[in-house]
Amino acid sequence: MKLERELMRGAGPTAVLKLLSTQSMYGYQLVETLAKQSDGVLAMGQSTLYPMLYNLESKGLIEAEWQSAPSGRDRKYYNLTTKGKKKLKADLDAWKKLTQAMTNIGVLEGAPTGAACGATA
Repeated sequence: MKLERELMRGAGPTAVLKLLSTQSMYGYQLVETLAKQSDGVLAMGQSTLYPMLYNLESKGLIEAEWQSAPSGRDRKYYNLTTKGKKKLKADLDAWKKLTQAMTNIGVLEGAPTGAACGATA
């Protein structure tokens, strides 16, 4: 299951920032890790990822650095900036509030039901 475009527009950048908060990564590595760790939900092609990376970089949330990989090939690695760490924290707080609100109204699993939701018989 892939997310619709609008949901991916919100979730994608936050997911990329989260991955980069753990380590520097290059583009293809981000594509593969997003797909694997999200069971395909956040799978995206390089044609989607690279414009997103350029946008995050232009906002000062990530920075790029060329490094030689163990194979000897040069790769562009992306790192989270201090500004990016602040943005990630704000985004994660917003996602927590959103998921809690969705749980409260019964959209997400484990949501209150019946009398707990204020329903009457």
